Amino acid sequence: MSGQAHTSMSPSSNIQQLGQGLHWQELVIGQRFKTFRRTVTEADLVGFIGVTGMVEVMFIDAAPLHGGIAGRPVPAALTYTLIEGFILQTMIQGTGLAMLELTQKIHAPVRVGDTIHAVIEVTGVRPTSTGGRAIVDSTIQVFNQRDDNVMTYTAKRMLAGKNT
Repeated sequence: MSGQAHTSMSPSSNIQQLGQGLHWQELVIGQRFKTFRRTVTEADLVGFIGVTGMVEVMFIDAAPLHGGIAGRPVPAALTYTLIEGFILQTMIQGTGLAMLELTQKIHAPVRVGDTIHAVIEVTGVRPTSTGGRAIVDSTIQVFNQRDDNVMTYTAKRMLAGKNT
């Protein structure tokens, strides 16, 4: 564009932001979402235990423990955080204000090489009395590549509302 004036749109223009999460007004009870799939790698496991200090033998020694889980199990906390990463990057990016409560149930191990995804179901939407926010409840079911339910957790989050 040499020699030509470049015109740009004002930041206040009505342009939809890519990657913007959902505001609570866009959610209804019973609404469901599916995340992308992601394969858990050895690098994920090593990085996670290095950062968290979860240096339990079953996670740092590739030799199976007597009576232990076959394969290379990963901490359930790693499984949860990978799924939360999907949710944060999409459903609540820029609108999630706080995680208020979380309850987990682990159904089966996740191992290095497993490919996981989740289905999120909105189970409650309650506007707060101030601030244009709401408390949003959801149930998140995590599945592996065989569609085995490996984890279920419930989350209570505070989400922002649309500017009015």
